[in-house]
Amino acid sequence: MDDDDLPRRRDDILAALIKQPLDPLSLDELDDRVAVLESEIERVKAHKAAAGTFKANAEALFRKG
Repeated sequence: MDDDDLPRRRDDILAALIKQPLDPLSLDELDDRVAVLESEIERVKAHKAAAGTFKANAEALFRKG
């Protein structure tokens, strides 16, 4: 079973984030939120790329042996 098939934990921060109401936020607060989320997306993409490179290198190493 893939991790994607598992239910999210109740204390999952992403689940809590998407449940937050946006109506109380000002336009400036919404802009700040978007900037923070875009920054986090870039950080996650960089980590994913590094993990993919690590995995590919490990697989290549074991294929040679």
